[in-house]
Amino acid sequence: MKTKLRSICATLILSTALCSQAAEAPKAKKTSREFERMKTMVGTWTGKTDMGQGPIDMTIQYRLVSGGSVLEEKCFAGTPNEMTTMYYDQGGKLALTHYCMMGNRPAMLLKSSDEKTLTFDFDKTCGINPKKESHMHALTLRFDDADTVTTSCEALIDGKEAPKVPVTLKRVKS
Repeated sequence: MKTKLRSICATLILSTALCSQAAEAPKAKKTSREFERMKTMVGTWTGKTDMGQGPIDMTIQYRLVSGGSVLEEKCFAGTPNEMTTMYYDQGGKLALTHYCMMGNRPAMLLKSSDEKTLTFDFDKTCGINPKKESHMHALTLRFDDADTVTTSCEALIDGKEAPKVPVTLKRVKS
């Protein structure tokens, strides 16, 4: 009986300790300057793109997840073309994984950055064979001003570079 009572008490104490820790805000991890720049994109952005059938409107939502350690980008949310890109620091350097409507998930690493531009290039360790599988291969983000970003995506289709289509995104004011 005493053993059972001790087990119950220990369980209650452990549960209380875990619940109190869960209510505390996680300690912020130090992130790269480039990830801090990406965090300024939280919110909704709109623009026009051409995916081969003429210009279409697009809306992109950015939100911080996982205790602020990941920036989630949702494009074409709620449609068959929905795509998600996750931006995060990997070994102190900005990286991304793109969950594509083509059914694959290319990863990219930051290749270069300056005050206005972040350039990502294909991460060969992501498991995609660039010669055989169509995929997003590179991405450039240019921060034109606080409310305007121009993106340019490089895709490889059947092993060949597709034309780049720059997209200017404007922040939606709430």
